Amino acid sequence: MKIEGLDHIAIAVPDTEEALRLWRDTFGFSVKCSEIVNDGSVKLTHLATGGTDIQLVEPLTENHPVRKWLAEHGPGLHHVCLAAAAGGPPVESARESGLTSGQAAPHEGVRGKWALFLSPETTGGIRVELTGR
Repeated sequence: MKIEGLDHIAIAVPDTEEALRLWRDTFGFSVKCSEIVNDGSVKLTHLATGGTDIQLVEPLTENHPVRKWLAEHGPGLHHVCLAAAAGGPPVESARESGLTSGQAAPHEGVRGKWALFLSPETTGGIRVELTGR
C-alpha cells in the first residue's frame, strides 16, 4: 500500500454550524466543500487551511458510530486520514499488512472518494483512515 501524504484531520462535532463559528469565523479557514454522505448518516465539511484540510464530522443519525463516540468523548480530534495512491481501496493490502480486520469495508467520503478505517489496535491506538479515488 502506497501513502501519498496526509489528506485531512477530522474533528467530531455535534453541530457543524456551531463549529464553523470557531474554525471559519474566528480562525478564518474557508469551507472547501460540505456534503452529506453514507446514505444521509453523516455531514462532512472540509476547511482549507493552506495545507492539510480540517474535516468537521457531524453524525446525522442516532446509530452513527460518531454519535456514540461524541457521547463518550465529547467534541474533538477523531482521526487522521492518509491519502492512498490511486487504484481503489487497499482493503486486501491493509488486511495482509495486519492493519485492519476482515470486517473492514470502504465507505463513502467527500467528492467521490472512498474511505477505509484501519484498526486502532494496529496503529498505536490512533484512529487512522485511508482515502483515495
